[in-house]
Amino acid sequence: MKSKVEIQYQGHNALDSDLINQAKDYWKQSGRKIGEIKTLDIYVKPEECCAYYSINNDEQKGRIEF
Repeated sequence: MKSKVEIQYQGHNALDSDLINQAKDYWKQSGRKIGEIKTLDIYVKPEECCAYYSINNDEQKGRIEF
């Protein structure tokens, strides 16, 4: 089964896959390997046009704008 989640808010769009890929890219940019990710939590704040992410229970966290 294929699935897709798209967040739409006041003219802004974000796909779940884009948010996941951006969080993984930030992880790789910090010199780590994708295989080291055990958990990835994403919290979408449409009113701020962003999402916050937490990798491995706050080992790395940040903000993704959309």
